[in-house]
Amino acid sequence: QVQVVESGGALVQAGGSLRLSCTISGLNFDRYAMGWFRQAPGKEREGVSCISWEYGTIYYIDSVKGRSTISRDNAKNTLYLQMSSLSPEDSAMYYCAAGFVPDNYCPGSWSGDTTYRYWGQGTQVTVSS
Repeated sequence: QVQVVESGGALVQAGGSLRLSCTISGLNFDRYAMGWFRQAPGKEREGVSCISWEYGTIYYIDSVKGRSTISRDNAKNTLYLQMSSLSPEDSAMYYCAAGFVPDNYCPGSWSGDTTYRYWGQGTQVTVSS
């Protein structure tokens, strides 16, 4: 049974920073591409970032580039997303997702929901102005 648990969401002031974590059990973590997604009220869920097995490829959406870092610790089955210079536009539920890939890369479809099989319940990030 695969379990995906996000943590680290919080209420922060604009300009602040957060580190989100995601711990997975029940699968071979180091053979899965990992993604972070977010969904704000009234908006579609969007892919934020993806990281392959061992940092082979990393992608970010333009809105978080330069102020966010995705990372993973395969020994701990844990994924991270460090975000800084937060703005109210970053407020959303953040989800972690795992997708099996046959090699050390994030697929071209990395920002699409269907690329990932396993999802967490989300952690809420709220940025106040």
